[in-house]
Amino acid sequence: MDPAKKQMIMDDLDDFSNSKDYYRRIGKAWKRGYLLHGPPGTGKSTMIAAMANYLKYDIYDIELTTLETNSDLRKLFIETTGKSIIVIEDIDCSIDLTGSRATMLPPPPAHDDAAEGGYDKSGGKRRNILTLSGLLNFIDGLWSAHSGERIIVFTTNHLDKLDPALIRRGRMDMHIEMSYCGFEAFKTLANNYLEVEAHPLFGAVEELLRDVEMTPADVAECLMPSKRSARDADACLARLIDQLKGKAAEKDKESEAAEEDDVQDAAKEEDERETEKVPSKSKKDKSEVASKPTRRVMTNGAHTTGATGVSVSSSTDDYLS
Repeated sequence: MDPAKKQMIMDDLDDFSNSKDYYRRIGKAWKRGYLLHGPPGTGKSTMIAAMANYLKYDIYDIELTTLETNSDLRKLFIETTGKSIIVIEDIDCSIDLTGSRATMLPPPPAHDDAAEGGYDKSGGKRRNILTLSGLLNFIDGLWSAHSGERIIVFTTNHLDKLDPALIRRGRMDMHIEMSYCGFEAFKTLANNYLEVEAHPLFGAVEELLRDVEMTPADVAECLMPSKRSARDADACLARLIDQLKGKAAEKDKESEAAEEDDVQDAAKEEDERETEKVPSKSKKDKSEVASKPTRRVMTNGAHTTGATGVSVSSSTDDYLS
């Protein structure tokens, strides 16, 4: 991660952990929400672990797909302690918050309390009634009933799929974009994995990272040495450069293919426009026939005048010769 962004997050965590009196004075629950969003492999899970280590907080990882009702969610929340980070990863795909999802289960119990367990007696389904409002209450209302600081973290690969009510400020107070690896983040990784702060190959890496998108996870994989030595640093950095060049070549091919498709689409549209301007062949032939002068042929040897006003012999013998 970029050092400036990392420092900003650390400062925010420090402010939160030292704000007990502030939250008490304003009458708000001592909580803070973080939304981590970005492509897979950009370090969202690693960020959560780093936050917990920095604050010395416990982590509670909640899997929404295992819950059936809002009550189940509330029970889980009650079991959490202060100084904890409550995590819901991949919030965009972990559950259908429309209330329409139903999971097929074995036949319902025979006793009359089947409905209390969420069973639909008619179809053998167990209704999932974990709703968006239940999740919002989990973030908002229920927090006020519990003392102690808590942090909640949502992660997503697709920010645009989330309901705006779920991620508005006040629920998810800080939105953190976990993006592709930049040069500053690369230098941190190189120092961590290779114990190298400067290297002749850094310039080539920096130039490639300006144009090539590579996740920190992929960069770290390239920097993983077999043993710690300067020679391994050379090999690891060379491997990273090869990977970046390969991605750059793929990107160029995709761009060329996209440009070619655009040219073909434009040519097709132009052909369609030209076709609309030119009348069809049948219509053109009919128009030409209508514009030609008419001529009548008489078989009795008489003369007739055509549409052009010229005297034409209409003898049958002359017509066939």
